[in-house]
Amino acid sequence: MRYNHRLFINGTWRGGEADMGIALIDPATAQPIGEVARASRRDIEDALASAAASTAAWRAVGARARGEILVRAARLLEPRIAAAARALCAEQGKTIREATGEYARVIETLMWNGEQAEALCACVRVDVHRTLMPEPVGVVAAFTPWNYPAVLNARKLAAPLAAGCAVILKGAEETPSSAIFLVEALVEAGLPKGVVNLLFGEPSLISETLLGSPIVKVMTFTGSTPVGKQLAALAAANLQRCVLELGGHSPVVVFADADIAAAVAMITEYKFECAGQSCNAPSRLLVEAAVYDDVVARIVAAAQAIVIGVGSDATTGMGPMANMRRIEAMERLTADAIGRGATLLTGGARIAREGFFWPPTILADVPPEASVMHEEPFGPILTVERFSSIDQAIARANATDYGLASYLFTGSPATEASMVAALSAGSVSVNCMKGVSADAPNAGINQSGYGHEGGVEGFRTFQNLKLVNGRPG
Repeated sequence: MRYNHRLFINGTWRGGEADMGIALIDPATAQPIGEVARASRRDIEDALASAAASTAAWRAVGARARGEILVRAARLLEPRIAAAARALCAEQGKTIREATGEYARVIETLMWNGEQAEALCACVRVDVHRTLMPEPVGVVAAFTPWNYPAVLNARKLAAPLAAGCAVILKGAEETPSSAIFLVEALVEAGLPKGVVNLLFGEPSLISETLLGSPIVKVMTFTGSTPVGKQLAALAAANLQRCVLELGGHSPVVVFADADIAAAVAMITEYKFECAGQSCNAPSRLLVEAAVYDDVVARIVAAAQAIVIGVGSDATTGMGPMANMRRIEAMERLTADAIGRGATLLTGGARIAREGFFWPPTILADVPPEASVMHEEPFGPILTVERFSSIDQAIARANATDYGLASYLFTGSPATEASMVAALSAGSVSVNCMKGVSADAPNAGINQSGYGHEGGVEGFRTFQNLKLVNGRPG
């Protein structure tokens, strides 16, 4: 199938005014499978005008009705998941099982925000004389990446729409179909014209135009730390509120008293999902010395057993990487580590077949100065190292500038309490590899960003809480 994806501006699907579209590449074959419209400056300005014009009417719709639109969109999308997952698989390379699971999270995100809209838009009593009145902030500029585009598009749209904000979504050009499916469902569910506008195109042109406009009141971005800093700098000029979910370099710490078999199974599955292209995926495995050899042998065997292939094949356990940029990064990080004395336990070289395939790669004895110990690998590279004490484990786990997620496996309540308190991360998962859910806030710290997505805290991002004094609650 050949895809031709367009922009959505002021309730109309249209081709971009820019002369040339953007080639859509299948990462399993490295061949073009379609084209994505490229927005011109005028297209972007039209999207701004459309969002601004729709703001007052969308706010007036009322929270219950806004929530009902999200719930209807979720129900409309459910029977389309199979088709949407196939398109995502072709664009991004992830397995059909992963793509289908991602769309289940889209449904969850739409449903939770839709069902909570009325309650979270209601006034909150401070005391008998003071009330907080939630009001929508205004137009939101949302930027999403290519690794988990379906669920991230849903997270960028659901909360602000439920809160009463219009949204301009800059979708990922390499994985556009998920934004198309989601916008189509919202429109069919009754979303008024202009409330959502969808852009693809030159990232710098879009970001500079949107964030250079006082129409935009909130910027929400998921992506790399360097790009997040650039967008935050642009947003500062207009004092636009920012939510930044940025890079990660997550540790997973395994103690000798853990259920080793269960830990290895969960780590392997979560690490190599989406070919390791996840900010939350563990990238540094720390193992207590007494069980180090056993855990590493099990992890290597499990990694080598993963079936690598085209994502649409039901037998595939890990698909290709999304693009050639990620292959080049894997080559550079692996060569740097080995050149500094690291031991390659498995993987380490591009697979000789068409497409962007890289095998699970495990590196031991990696020196602290190696690039892979400080730079987010964002791929199927895992480093392994041993520790001898809980203090050493904490120091090594916290040895990067990132702070998105962390994981630990232990059978000791005392060890669990010490580690949870000491780990520097926005989330800590104990004896599990837990991702992001719609009903709980997710946030990075340090170089992993700031602000919340998900849960009540994420919803409040898109609201001003007006304090009303002298009014009974």
